Formats: sequence, structure tokens, C-alpha cells
Amino acid sequence: MIRALILLALFVLSSCAVPKGPSASRSAAGPLPPMKLFSTARPAQPSRSNALIAQDILNLSFALESGRDLRQFSRFESPIRIAFTGQIPPLTLERDLDNLVARLRTEAGLDIARSQEPNAANIRVHMIDKRTLKRVTPNAACFVVPGLHTFEGFLTASRTPAFDWTAVTQRTGATAFIPGDISPQEARDCLHEEVAQALGPLNDLFHLTDSTFNDDNFHTVLTGFDMLVLRALYAPEMRSGMSKARMASVLPRVLARINPEGNFAPRTPAMPLSQAWRDAVQTAMSNDITQSKRRASARRALELSDRAGWQDARYAYSHFLMGTLLMSENSALSLEHFKVADLAYARLPGTQVQRAHISLHLAAIALRQGDFERTIDITTQAASVATQTENAALLSMILMVRAEALRMEGRESEARSVRLDGFGWARYGFGSDELVQARWNDISRLAPK
Repeated sequence: MIRALILLALFVLSSCAVPKGPSASRSAAGPLPPMKLFSTARPAQPSRSNALIAQDILNLSFALESGRDLRQFSRFESPIRIAFTGQIPPLTLERDLDNLVARLRTEAGLDIARSQEPNAANIRVHMIDKRTLKRVTPNAACFVVPGLHTFEGFLTASRTPAFDWTAVTQRTGATAFIPGDISPQEARDCLHEEVAQALGPLNDLFHLTDSTFNDDNFHTVLTGFDMLVLRALYAPEMRSGMSKARMASVLPRVLARINPEGNFAPRTPAMPLSQAWRDAVQTAMSNDITQSKRRASARRALELSDRAGWQDARYAYSHFLMGTLLMSENSALSLEHFKVADLAYARLPGTQVQRAHISLHLAAIALRQGDFERTIDITTQAASVATQTENAALLSMILMVRAEALRMEGRESEARSVRLDGFGWARYGFGSDELVQARWNDISRLAPK
């Protein structure tokens, strides 16, 4: 959803810059460079106290995203084997799964491995085409269900208790349904999210700034916090069937052992959860309603945040969402919301990726205004963060904006190098050459002519 919001804002910016037409954009000029891929993961580690982390783990583990409570904790109690089923996965996704499994072994300490035999796997990643999946779950890019199923089996029995996570007392199998005909990054993001849910938490919390267990979707791959959560949930002290009270009594000892730094982190009070705010935000993020209704819901979220006096990520995200949805209505007011969001995130630890997304907006506005030096300055730090968090779609657009600023400064050789780098990342982030060209068209229209 976040990536879609970014593209919407850039499209509005570019359409305001100059009239559309043949002269409004430039070709990528020649064949695109090879796709670029990330290598070694460099996840940042959580900086919060273990007391706060323990409360987050409880909230993640004993509720579903729908708000339904879970009466008991569940996990796999045997070695975990994972395999692809269905359509043949793209080569990039094969590589991404190998990287993910390696991280889960080393960072989360899980007994997990790839299997080439689907019948031997207790987590299956079932590949399917996007159109077929959308007919069944129009609002979900991908999803995971308990048990081992084919897509046809899921269709036949989707409304039976077999697919009810609240009835699971111990996990023996799970199936993630992921489309294979989407961009490499979208497929990888689905892989990380659904495998993580198959293994652990089934809930998302908007106040988490350093986690993929968050519907704001700023983080696209599992973070250091996520790996810590999984390491805690698969610690020897944990068992399937635990109650929330029992887990609450065990977690402090587990976290003290596996995350000693958290014993000395400052203790700050946890913000209360708010279903009303969450409902308003999810409505504002929906693609199934009009822009005016989405903006009204975003305003409602902002009002609830202000009334509650929050200073956490929910307050910052309320302004980010408001800024994004106001781009087509009032770009000046939108910019003010982005600035407030940036300042709010700056006061919170571990929010570099959120600020990198905002920086893309600020850099695009600076480019359109002809402030090329500021554009280059903004994109320097943002590109570094996008690289560390392995977000090729974000990184490619930051680099394309930077390249345009360099070109307008007369630094053509440097601009060409940065532009080609951006195209390489865009091939992973967006997939087809046509989409890469479309994103370049959006950005090339920003610079004053």
C-alpha cells in the first residue's frame, strides 16, 4: 500500500509540473541495464526496552488482524521445512527464499530448511497467477492459511474450521498463496510477510516502527525486531498451548537472555491500542472507496491521534497519510503534513525508513521547484536507508529523482551513472521494462523545463 501511495503522489507532482504529451517525458534511452539484486542483509537491531518488546510480542501473538482474540499460543514444535508448489516460481524468488531461510536460521535460530519435495514440507509457498488470486481475495496481494492445501482445496473448504487460526493449538502446516506474475520485489515482500506469519505472529500493530508486523508496510523485509520476535517465540521455554498470562510470565526471562541490551534500554510507557484509529486508517488506505472518503477517514485518524495526545508512530503516520492523500487537492497543505510527519518520526528511534519515504516526497517537490542542490542533499541519506532496508522500488525512485537534479546542475556524466543505477533497481522493484519507463516518465516530468 505504501508504494502505491508514493506512486500516486509522484504522479500528481509530475502531472502538475508540465502538460502531458510527447515532450513531457524522455525515453530511458537504450536498453535497460541488468536487474540489480541485494546481497548481504544488514538489519538494524531494536533499541526499545525488553519490557516494551514483551508487551508487543503478547499483542502480536494473541490476536488476529481482524481484532479477534487468540486463546492460546501456537507454533511449530518440529523442524520446519519449506517448499514451493503450484506454478514454477521466478528465479529471483528462488534466490529470495534461500536468503530468507538462511536469515531465519542464523538470526532467529530456527531449525528451518528448503525442501525440494512438497510432501515433506510443513510450510508450502503456493505460486498462482495474480488474476486468479484477486478474484478470491481482491484486497490482499497474498495471504497465508493454516494447513497444507492446493488453491483448489482452499476454494473448496475456505469457510470451514480448517482455515480458522483461532482453532489452531499447535502448528503442523501452513500454506502461503503468492502470485508469481508480479514484480520481483512484490513477490519477495509477500514471501517475507506470509512466511513470518506462518511461523509466528498473526497480528499487525501500527505503532511498531521497526517491523513488518505493521500494516503501514514501510518495512518490506523482516527486520531485526522481527527476527528477535521469532527467536523469542521459538525459545525452549515456550510451548504451543500457552495462555497469554503464562507467556507473559516467561517472556521477561527469555528476552533477558536473548536480548541483553534491552535490559538497559530506557523504559517508556506503552501507548494504548485504539481500534477506532486503526479502522479509520485502514479505510483511508482502501482502494475501494472514493478519494474524498479516504481523505475524510485520514482526517478522522488525525483527529483521534490529536485528541489522544499521542506522540508515537501513529501520530506521525496520520500526518504522512494525510499528506499523501492531499497531494491532488492541496499540494501546499500536503507538504506541511509531510514536514510534521518527518519531525514526528525524527523524535522516535528506528524510523530511518519512514523518513526515507518522506524524503522521496520532499526531494520530488524540491526538484519541481528547481532547488537542485537541496534535491541532491535529501536523496543522499535516503538512498542509503533504502539500500539497507532492501527496498528497490523506493531506492530506484530516489536515484531517478537524484539523477534529474544532477542533470539540471550540468553534471551529465554523474547523472547518467545514477540514472542507470536507478533503472537497475527499478527492474527488481517494478518488474517490466514498461513500468520502469513509466516511473521514469513520472519523475522526468518533475524537473523544470
